[in-house]
Amino acid sequence: MAKKTWCVPRLNEEFRERMADVLDQYEKPHDPVEPVICMDEQPYQLLDDTRPSQRAAPGKIAKQDYEYRRCGTCSIFVAVEPAAGKRFVQARQRRTRADFARFVRDLLKRHPQARRVHVVLDNLNTHNSKSLIETFGPRRAAQLLKRIVWHHTPKHASWLNMAEIEISVLTKQCLGRCLAALEDVQRQAAVWSSDRNRRKTTIRWTFNHSDARRVFPELYRHKLTG
Repeated sequence: MAKKTWCVPRLNEEFRERMADVLDQYEKPHDPVEPVICMDEQPYQLLDDTRPSQRAAPGKIAKQDYEYRRCGTCSIFVAVEPAAGKRFVQARQRRTRADFARFVRDLLKRHPQARRVHVVLDNLNTHNSKSLIETFGPRRAAQLLKRIVWHHTPKHASWLNMAEIEISVLTKQCLGRCLAALEDVQRQAAVWSSDRNRRKTTIRWTFNHSDARRVFPELYRHKLTG
């Protein structure tokens, strides 16, 4: 029997406040001094063909064996600045607090002109200031954190994070093939992101405050408690 599973978010004041905060960020005009950047990551299974694919003659269908060999996993970190059409992608062996912290550090290096960077992200337990403090120490972390403003999506509402859209495109256009090594993923992701950055591919976000009131009317009828 087919089943569908989903997690119903708790619709309370915190949900409304966080959703409103994220939507406020998306309505801002592009400002390189205070850019809005969406960030997320996902695991990726490293696979290798057990037998080489057969090259096809022009106009013929290539043949690929269905068998493959598992080569471990890695994590793909993605940050996208939707209004500017920029994205930054890293493939890392793991997704620990240190991996998140170093990705954030590298992201800030790519925005030297930014006074503050507004980061939209979900509620994974590594997505917070503690990761930077544990990785770099209090003094260095403080220097980085003074340039960051976190904007967490509501719990169980990561669909409000535009980084999920970018990851979906990355998966379809770049990662839908057998890549056996972390270096292969890094190389392919770099080529893909460079091309999209060159074309300044933006994300057209259409869900706004009016849509939120229509979809979640119970959040606006009266003041909710936690």
